[in-house]
Amino acid sequence: MGWMLKETPKINENTEKKAIPSGVWEKCPKCAEIMLCSDLEENLMVCVKCDYHHRLPAIERVELLIDVNTFYEWDHDIASTDPLSFSDGQAYTNKLERQILRTKRYDAIITGIGLLQQRPIGLGVFDFSWMGGSMGSVVGERIYRLFTRCTELKIPAIIVSCSGGARMHEGLLSLMQMAKTSAAIARFKRAGFPYISVLTDPTTGGVAASFAMLGDLNIAEPKATIGFAGRRVIEGTIGQKLPEDFQTAEFCLEHGSIDAIVKRSELKRFLFRALDFLQPF
Repeated sequence: MGWMLKETPKINENTEKKAIPSGVWEKCPKCAEIMLCSDLEENLMVCVKCDYHHRLPAIERVELLIDVNTFYEWDHDIASTDPLSFSDGQAYTNKLERQILRTKRYDAIITGIGLLQQRPIGLGVFDFSWMGGSMGSVVGERIYRLFTRCTELKIPAIIVSCSGGARMHEGLLSLMQMAKTSAAIARFKRAGFPYISVLTDPTTGGVAASFAMLGDLNIAEPKATIGFAGRRVIEGTIGQKLPEDFQTAEFCLEHGSIDAIVKRSELKRFLFRALDFLQPF
């Protein structure tokens, strides 16, 4: 008796697959937990499973910290030029134009004045989606003007950093912003006003090596990456293997580089209490 093989039905390659709509689910980059975007947003973009703090757009960070309808932006129309005629296969001017068209903003930081629980403060917030939150001449100028105005107005200042460091497209001019911003902060502090630096993921390079670590109080979000050079560069330089948690907020706190780790949900209240201690309102 022979056996008859059942013919395998042919798969129609043209059959349309049911695609999951984009923008509905988000996968945590730390624990791989899959969450509804709506649930994630309701939880302030913090993973409900591992407490990983996703990056926040700058405007959402402003809304998180500043009382409703009290923020006034400063220097929003200052834009970068191309002093070095830089090109890495694509002109720097073209990259700037694309970023401006995409975001409707001229550079990687928002600065302004607003009320934090009815207290006036100067605020600067980085947006990592704008060329990695990199610091060029415009970022340095806006931070310089932020501290100059806060000195004149006699109000405290807060900067929320989220940056890969100095912007290579502007070469030495971007590195000069480290000294420029640090000098403005020094004058601000001599005038007797408090500066709180908030470090989020990531805060690295020339930003971490300058104004981001000069606060009267340096605080960070949980598990944020904080450091200057990358792990491979450091390991190659010192010839040693670094700890797994190296350059995390927790490692920095343990070794005295920062003063506190504060969850996003508690940040506004923490900042208000800290400012009330540093400069009673």
